[in-house]
Amino acid sequence: MGQELTQANETLLEFERLIQTGGCNAWEGTLRTGVDLGTANIVLAVVDEQNRPVAGASYPSTVVRDGIVVDYMGAVRAVTHLKGQLEERLGVMLDAGACAIPPGILEGNVKAIGNVVEAAGFRLTNIVDEPTAASSVLGISDGAEVDVGGGTTGISVLKDGKVIFTGDEPTGGTHMTLVLAGFHGWNTQEAELAKRDPAQEANVFPVIKPVVEKMASIVRNYLREYPVEAVYVVGGACCFTQFESVFEKFLGVPVVKPAAPLLVTPLGIAVNCKL
Repeated sequence: MGQELTQANETLLEFERLIQTGGCNAWEGTLRTGVDLGTANIVLAVVDEQNRPVAGASYPSTVVRDGIVVDYMGAVRAVTHLKGQLEERLGVMLDAGACAIPPGILEGNVKAIGNVVEAAGFRLTNIVDEPTAASSVLGISDGAEVDVGGGTTGISVLKDGKVIFTGDEPTGGTHMTLVLAGFHGWNTQEAELAKRDPAQEANVFPVIKPVVEKMASIVRNYLREYPVEAVYVVGGACCFTQFESVFEKFLGVPVVKPAAPLLVTPLGIAVNCKL
């Protein structure tokens, strides 16, 4: 796993650089796009036929809540805008697109997510589950993957490369924001900005640590029936430097956080996009 994680981290950091700089890489073959409709962010990832990151773009999201599209037209506008940005940057039209669904989502919500991608001008080629998307980037075949999203903490247990269990509970980054806002008397926007600012982590993490412990207890309860040797955490809400140590204390197994954990699932969706 060490070599695979090193390679995955290099790829994720390269993808992060492309988003931050607005750049693009040379590519081979036909481009494929992954559309990640997250609770906190919408991220588009473009890869080539060798699964190398070519370009990416993100946008703060309020159109999805816990895997459910709550503002359909807003979601379509945001994805269309990001698609246009990337096409202008690359000088080509983006055709093939894929999206992902979190654990436990209902069939009607799956259709809504796919409809957003199609309405934005993509030819929808695949709807993949988020654990499969993430594991394809990290090279995980055995263990538990925990996706700490804006609204929920989702867990997926993999064995021999297959997802054998998924669970999902409503504790995520939004709960961190609410706790932080309540503690300081801030509005949620002020709390969200502070939460996302690495320079404020020393002041933020002690306040939201009980939420992280709640997440860890959720995972521990699930793993009583599905013991694993390692846990991998992804998602934007796990970006704190002390996040893994809190989880390890509760779980008693190594906890691995890849580079740029927010971008693991978006990149994995693109990798799983078919032509």
